[in-house]
Amino acid sequence: MKTNLLILNQEEVKRSGGEDISLAIKTMEEVFSLHQKGEYVLPNKNVLRWGDIETETTRGRINSMPAAIEGDFNSVGIKWISSSPTNPDKYGLPRASGIIILNDYETLFPKAIMDGMLLSAMRTGANSGVAAKHLAKKNSKVLGLIGAGAQNKTQLLAMKHVLEDLSEVKINDLNIERAKQFAEEMSEKTNLPITVVNTAEEAVRGSDVFITATVSKVPIVKYEWIEKGALYLHVGSHECEFEVIDKADKIVVDDWEELKHRGVESISIMYAEGKFEENKIHAQLGEVVNAVKSSRTSDEEFIYFNSVGMGIQDVALASVIYEKAIQENIGTNFDMWGNPTLV
Repeated sequence: MKTNLLILNQEEVKRSGGEDISLAIKTMEEVFSLHQKGEYVLPNKNVLRWGDIETETTRGRINSMPAAIEGDFNSVGIKWISSSPTNPDKYGLPRASGIIILNDYETLFPKAIMDGMLLSAMRTGANSGVAAKHLAKKNSKVLGLIGAGAQNKTQLLAMKHVLEDLSEVKINDLNIERAKQFAEEMSEKTNLPITVVNTAEEAVRGSDVFITATVSKVPIVKYEWIEKGALYLHVGSHECEFEVIDKADKIVVDDWEELKHRGVESISIMYAEGKFEENKIHAQLGEVVNAVKSSRTSDEEFIYFNSVGMGIQDVALASVIYEKAIQENIGTNFDMWGNPTLV
């Protein structure tokens, strides 16, 4: 039996469908369905950091995310992904970098190593895409974005795909030049008008859907900005006041146990401080996808969605990319073991 290891760099991941947001959304929707059915193995995310949680915003951290998922994927592997906040300004490098290792589902031999930077961003955008598909108002037209980094690029691609009536985008960032660059680049890519706004409040008010994807250490979104009918997709860590979560008519998460374990998101901090009761959670997203729990039932509802991210999402999308790469003979095969011998 062959034990070759397929290596895919970022460009080869792209050629294998890594930039296809529709593929990522379709894959994530199936992952959420399997998550609700319990057809997965998901150990807690392990975090390597140099100090307490606060040091993640200064020194950085590396996440280790092993997982296995069944269904049509039958995929097992791990994502090893780092975040170094000083990279962009100090080294001219992206903040996040990572790899995904896939193992054969039967032999458990490693079968692929691929860029995880692109796939991680795409699956995170696609998570929000699935959430918006099921939780946003059907005629949502206005999108507000806070944070002009790489993550909100895939968030915007996902919203463009699932919100059929989307016609206006607002972007806010502490760095106005970065916001302008974001608007220019993504307007051309999405064929949508993107307006740079001066405050986070402007990005939130009047938006049918708004998204925070920042590295902020202090809450940004305030209670009084929230309007009826909005969907808030919370992607970063501590980005909103606790009162925002209290105001929600429905609270939906991807995986509550993982959110509690990670402990850095607003809702997790709120819970740890005894200011949030978990029975207030309406559903995990897989329950909505599988119609076990209701989605939006009124255009007046304010819905809050928080996603911590799960390793099963990474290995599922990586397995889809792997299969396409094999079919189209993309990547480099590396014979690491030859004829493996027992030791």
